[in-house]
Amino acid sequence: MKLTTYTDYGLRTLMFMACLSPGARSSVVEISNYYDISRNHMVKVVVQLVSLGYLSSVRGKNGGITLARLPRDIRIGQVIRDLESNLNGVDCGSPGCKLVPVCRLTNALKVGMEAFLAAMDEFTLSDLVNNADQIIAILQIDVDAIPVPIKKAD
Repeated sequence: MKLTTYTDYGLRTLMFMACLSPGARSSVVEISNYYDISRNHMVKVVVQLVSLGYLSSVRGKNGGITLARLPRDIRIGQVIRDLESNLNGVDCGSPGCKLVPVCRLTNALKVGMEAFLAAMDEFTLSDLVNNADQIIAILQIDVDAIPVPIKKAD
């Protein structure tokens, strides 16, 4: 199974955010720069991750994006299901395949896809970043420069 670039960017974004201190905020521009990815592509990915509830966003001067869930609560298989536009394996209708009425390939691919996603469900975002110090070093993330919101006194 080859994931789309879109899903790859989504997973990388979540991994980046999970490497930061809890509550730390980042921005689309910052993540795009660390990964050397187009800002326009990253905006689309982040908007969907926010709408799916993986990230939270705050607008304004002190705004940014944060993880909306704990990394241990984010299952990688579910992220892939949410971000991938086509989990069928093949597109039997384009161009129209003459084997559709008798084809068993689609079912075999479906079984394989379900096995792949079940295997990916065994991993959480926390599992993917249990080497956060190495990820931070490779990306050269200046964690001290990333703002962490200060809790207001009640």
